[in-house]
Amino acid sequence: MSRIGKEPIVVPEGIELTVEGKEVRVKGKLGELKETIKGNVEIKLEDGVLTVTRGSDHKDDRAMHGLYRSLVNNMIVGVSEGYKKDMELVGVGFRATSTGQQLDLSLGYSHNIIFQLPEEITVVTTSERGQNPTISLTSYDKQLLGQVAAKIRSMRKPEPYKGKGVRFVGEEIRRKAGKSAG
Repeated sequence: MSRIGKEPIVVPEGIELTVEGKEVRVKGKLGELKETIKGNVEIKLEDGVLTVTRGSDHKDDRAMHGLYRSLVNNMIVGVSEGYKKDMELVGVGFRATSTGQQLDLSLGYSHNIIFQLPEEITVVTTSERGQNPTISLTSYDKQLLGQVAAKIRSMRKPEPYKGKGVRFVGEEIRRKAGKSAG
């Protein structure tokens, strides 16, 4: 049995969770999420405890067992506490400003990049003297937050020689040595 899939999920107070057939809806103070369960996986809610079981030991069912338990758990944590990703811009002249749902990035290209954020995500940019500019993304949807953060990072990935680019806070960049004098 899946070590992750067999763990029960205790639904905290203030979270409204409904299971209708193969659809799970989670509603909390930060928002509402839904997930459709595919495959031979059953979800049962009894006395505030959610359990995920699989119908057989087929390879696909075993794979989906832990996956859907993690997805439902991430939905519950998201609508109750939320998720946050912090990114920093390393490089001379790199800047980030935000107005509403638009993120304006100056990453060393000829023009600024204007990135439209989904309405589920809130952004805060900070720029202090002597520090790298930072972008803080918060959302209740973990999957969407990771996807948007990866898209922002892909606009100027950190390069291995000087480490310039957009990176996550605390991310280790493998550095390469430059040319060796011959």
